[in-house]
Amino acid sequence: MKKIILTGGGTAGHVTPNLALLPELKKMGFEVKYIGSYNGIEKGLIEAEGIEYFGISSGKLRRYFDWKNFSDPFKVLKGYFEAKKILKKEKPDIIFSKGGFVAVPVVYAAAGKHIPAIIHESDITPGLANRLCMKKATYICANFPETIKYLPEGKAVLSGSPIRQQLFEGDNEKGFEFTGLKNGKPVILIIGGSTGAAHVNDAVRDILPTLLRDWQVVHLCGAGKTDPAFDNVEGYRQYEYVSKELPDVFAAADLVISRAGANSICELLALKKPNILIPLSAEASRGDQILNADSFEKQGFSYVLREEELTNETLLTAIRTVSENRDRYISAMEGSAQNNAVKTITELILKTLSK
Repeated sequence: MKKIILTGGGTAGHVTPNLALLPELKKMGFEVKYIGSYNGIEKGLIEAEGIEYFGISSGKLRRYFDWKNFSDPFKVLKGYFEAKKILKKEKPDIIFSKGGFVAVPVVYAAAGKHIPAIIHESDITPGLANRLCMKKATYICANFPETIKYLPEGKAVLSGSPIRQQLFEGDNEKGFEFTGLKNGKPVILIIGGSTGAAHVNDAVRDILPTLLRDWQVVHLCGAGKTDPAFDNVEGYRQYEYVSKELPDVFAAADLVISRAGANSICELLALKKPNILIPLSAEASRGDQILNADSFEKQGFSYVLREEELTNETLLTAIRTVSENRDRYISAMEGSAQNNAVKTITELILKTLSK
């Protein structure tokens, strides 16, 4: 039996693509294990899947001044020797890394033992951790065509992001049953992100009287962002978040309004949902969501509305435009090479092992 070690951590975005690969890897007969940080978010997520988990020391490599810059290199070095010890014991055939700083010592330790590593970059411009790992990687998978120019020639593969199989198994009837909305009238799903999006939430509620003439609305507002004043508005449902029912809610949705995090928009692409992206502003982020959204707009997958341009009128115009051109958006998404990442990556794993 072939053995693969997955790695990556720090945020959920560094873990969920690995989780999406698990069913196919198991189906292919791989023994799967995981290396992450001692107590990062990845630990609970991976152990919940019944995968053996190894924790190592992890530091952050910063490009700005911080007193921790003097101590964290020693944490990374400690993580390297811990990863080396794990690899010596486990003897994996290959490593797959989703990035994050915990992955750096793992990829370097693998290179020292001549174990091939495939890494995945979510954003348009590679983050520091993946930039450090590139020269040690056999292949580098990317979500966006624009990323290829930043990657070493001969190693880059346009894959998109692995999507959880459960998302494809949604049932629209169950979605209507869960929300209590009417099957037959179109549905807009608004996703504000894990912490919500106050500006987006306010704009949606401002235009509800107009919106509800033609649409029903499912609004995922973020923790603490629901408003009791809207609890009994017919055709409108608000939730802090939706977990196990999300695939069914997606299945019932005709149009999605979302932030532009890499994993989130790749899910919209894979599900071929006409969408409006409202990326986090450059003032509130490092600007990666703006680049992600611009790429999807250029490829014809999305309508992009900048947060600084968000008004009641521009939001209504965006909804009307996407609704009227939904077939064009769906057709563009159907023709994408980025919407079958699990197949692309698992085939790349087999290709690497056959060398």
